[in-house]
Amino acid sequence: MKLAVHTEGESNRSEARQRWQAQQNSPYMEEVLRRDADVFLHQSLSSPCLTAIVKAQGIWIEDANGRRFMDFHGNSAHHIGYAHPKLIAAVKQQMDDLSFAPRRFTCEPAIELAEKLAEIAPGNLGKTLFTTGGSDAIEVALKVARAATGRFKTLSFWDAFHGAGFGASSVGGEATFRSGIAVPLLSGAEHVPPFACYRCHYKHKGPESCGIACADIVSFVLEREGDIAAVVAEPMRATPYPPPPGFWQKVREACDRHGSLLIFDEIPTGLGKTGKFFASDHDGVTPDMIVLGKSLGGGMLPIAAAIVRRDLDVCGDFAIGHYTHEKNPVTTRAALTTIQIIEEEGLVQRAAELGQYVINRLRELQLRSPHVGDVRGRGLLFGVELVRDRQSREPDNALAEAVYYRCLEGGVSFKISQGNVLTLSPPLIITQQELEQALTIVEKAILAGI
Repeated sequence: MKLAVHTEGESNRSEARQRWQAQQNSPYMEEVLRRDADVFLHQSLSSPCLTAIVKAQGIWIEDANGRRFMDFHGNSAHHIGYAHPKLIAAVKQQMDDLSFAPRRFTCEPAIELAEKLAEIAPGNLGKTLFTTGGSDAIEVALKVARAATGRFKTLSFWDAFHGAGFGASSVGGEATFRSGIAVPLLSGAEHVPPFACYRCHYKHKGPESCGIACADIVSFVLEREGDIAAVVAEPMRATPYPPPPGFWQKVREACDRHGSLLIFDEIPTGLGKTGKFFASDHDGVTPDMIVLGKSLGGGMLPIAAAIVRRDLDVCGDFAIGHYTHEKNPVTTRAALTTIQIIEEEGLVQRAAELGQYVINRLRELQLRSPHVGDVRGRGLLFGVELVRDRQSREPDNALAEAVYYRCLEGGVSFKISQGNVLTLSPPLIITQQELEQALTIVEKAILAGI
């Protein structure tokens, strides 16, 4: 079987990883990692593990060797940092009051959370179903789209990630999750190239001159197919890539013309990460459904949500979720408290302000290093694309990996996207001083070269 080409993450089987672990890991750590490898199923991008974590507090994680890292990855779950005292207190109290509710019953925390999501969601998005993960919530949205439109086809983007389930992998566009043992996937899952202004798939020089060709191809496919149930997409790609101006307006108009729904996957970008409560708020476009996850559980408990227009509540005769923890009082209390913390501490505005500082500083770095090809992002989700030189824009994966391990040694953990994009996603609670400290480490690692 041909191995998939991975477009996400640093290689966890590379020589650089092995060298770093040989230099860094104690005999105790080696034993912990050996035990992990012995009992867990192995899969790409996850095993073997990097290290073993023993503490997570605020923006910091600490491993069994006593090394501390500012976590600029966090699986996009740590918007309010780790072990937020208000969240811990709320979860403890809820466990004392009511620890579980069987699926056929309801409970106050679940209703309160659904009401809160209806309050903050854009437009008429006011009906919700909870799941334990974003992948399942995507599948709920797909079922709603089928029921509401009477169609089954979808249109989504190559290189996108929407989850690891068969339905989510079908609309996703990463080979890691849709090749080899994953096939056959759902039929009718059409894909087009994503917006990517630095590396335009249509060979345009930029959004000033392209006429947003990437949006036109969406319109073209919707017209030619004629029976697409929904367009499924991240409003801002988590690689990260903001859309070109006017992109989502054109797509929204095309969906409306052709009777297709628009589903926004805000699993990594929602709840303030981009400096707006929802990433789609930047573009003035209201989708028909929003899917949340990851940070909704406050970096503590697993919960996700599919939020849909009220008039799309059309599945009453079908089982579209049917999850054991569909209205779990503890996970819903965690989510409700997480949203309260984000609002009370002004974390959305904080992300916007700090994000502008970061972009300005990284663009100064771009002037100093010929290997920084592009700097992009919104709020506290930003990326640094490393290239061999800015003229050719050839990706420099080797430099990205070298920078990654230097930053780990310096105390900053993050993710590499597309092989050469340093994807930096700190918690929204980070201080300016901590942010400056982390950026200094990243800058020195880049300037050091290979």
